[in-house]
Amino acid sequence: MTHKLTTLALAGFMALSSFEAAGAVGSPDQGTPSMSVGRVKETLMAQRRSCKAVSTCEEAVEMWCGGYSRADGDDDGIPCENVCRSLSQVEAIKKKVGC
Repeated sequence: MTHKLTTLALAGFMALSSFEAAGAVGSPDQGTPSMSVGRVKETLMAQRRSCKAVSTCEEAVEMWCGGYSRADGDDDGIPCENVCRSLSQVEAIKKKVGC
């Protein structure tokens, strides 16, 4: 449990650091954040752009539908086969998320 909390805290810190570097988090002398919500989402997705980074098939399908074509390296219609097991599973998720 402690290791998982430490990992989550580190991931949150790294995400916050990247937002600060991109000007997403304002400080008293910076004023209003300059990064849009859409850009923040893009940054988060970019940080998760690998099959090793996803823990569910739904995350993998969302990443794949979002443009990460390397998720389906063998072009069989199943992204991130470390978490997605079948084409029917992927098709159901695609329908659910509107991909």
